[in-house]
Amino acid sequence: MATTAPTYDPKSTATQLATLSIQARQSILTTQNDVATATDKALTSLKSAMSTFEGAMSTLSMKKTVLATSATFSSPVGTATAGISATAGTYSFYVEQLATANQAQYSNLSDTTPMSETGTINISVGGTTFPVDLTQADTSGDGVLSIKELATAINGAAGNTSKVTASTMTIGGVQQLVLASTETGAANTVSIDGSGLPAGALQDALADPANRTDLTVARDAVIYLGEQGTGTRIEQPSNTFTVVDGVSMTFTKAQAPGESPVSLTVATDTAATTANLQGFVDGWNKLVTTLKSLTDAGSVKDGTSAGVFHADAGLQALQTRMQSVLRQQSGGLSMVNFGITGNRDGTLSLDSGRLTKALAANPGALDQIMGNNGIGTQSGVMGELDKLLGGWTDITSGQISKRSDVNSQLQESLLERQSRLDTQYESAYIRYLNQFTTLQTLQAQMDSNTSMFDAMFSNDD
Repeated sequence: MATTAPTYDPKSTATQLATLSIQARQSILTTQNDVATATDKALTSLKSAMSTFEGAMSTLSMKKTVLATSATFSSPVGTATAGISATAGTYSFYVEQLATANQAQYSNLSDTTPMSETGTINISVGGTTFPVDLTQADTSGDGVLSIKELATAINGAAGNTSKVTASTMTIGGVQQLVLASTETGAANTVSIDGSGLPAGALQDALADPANRTDLTVARDAVIYLGEQGTGTRIEQPSNTFTVVDGVSMTFTKAQAPGESPVSLTVATDTAATTANLQGFVDGWNKLVTTLKSLTDAGSVKDGTSAGVFHADAGLQALQTRMQSVLRQQSGGLSMVNFGITGNRDGTLSLDSGRLTKALAANPGALDQIMGNNGIGTQSGVMGELDKLLGGWTDITSGQISKRSDVNSQLQESLLERQSRLDTQYESAYIRYLNQFTTLQTLQAQMDSNTSMFDAMFSNDD
């Protein structure tokens, strides 16, 4: 008669018992590790959102003003940009002449000048003169100086600090040398002095004024502040003028004689100012949305889980202080007066219509309210917000850095505990495996003995 004792598979039984022996501690450890991992991700998300908002504020601060100013001409004679010191107003200009850069063509130069006729030439432009050594200009090694090699030598001369550009062009199958000044203005005419060369065709060609043709004559720019002839005449080498404080004007087109002056209007750029403030609002809303998700209490009714920092007093206090900063005033005005209002969920909205009206009434107040977050010059709303967020994002003493360090230490501790628990599991598994392997062997022996006894004592029919 076979034995009826239960049998056990050593491996599966050892696995089950070893797992059961550490189950409670493994559950606690897994939960702690999940929390630490979630905390690490949450801190990374929080730092990213805060840094993005700080960047948005820094972008505004780098502009020196939230209030954008535009400068526009009444007709297309050029472009203008207004800086932070520009004062609103309308100015009249007449553009008589644009500044030009000299470009000169040298003809009748031989394309096969013997190197024996080369030496040093001098290139002059404006008040600058630099030497060009032609004795080393034969880059092809054929014993003659070509016009292209001459141009290359001029461009590569040590004293040519990008003031002159030499090139060649072919007219009627004949190479011509072209020199161009890189600077505009009547004083910046380009010339070649070959008087120091050995006697020969190259020296003669450079000395003959008939071989030089000015493709473009060097001229100064001439404008009038007001009417042509009766207004204030202004002449300078550049087409860019800064006669209006805080405004840079670059003229690209001269006017016809007798034409009416153009108007330059400097005024508040409502569209650009709205875009500046919208950047601030968008950065704020992204940060608030992140904070809300991390500190949300969750809802059993809605089936939503609580955020990692749902009970974090530090972040709750930060949100309260941030909202308080938005309400600060300057001269009796606040962000609300300029169309920035808070929503019930903590985000902001920008009313462009209200902003436009406020800018028309008191444009200067906006910068006073917003301030800036520049290092050492923190002021206004952005300055206070930057101080608050800096207490969290500072890489050495900020809350995020400190919390990350603590969380990293916890994760290292959890890894060590997991390693010890794995060792305990392995030890228990081996112990149970040995026990049930022995039991399996004994059961097999007992089954064998039982079968033998059954065969010995069974009744024969």
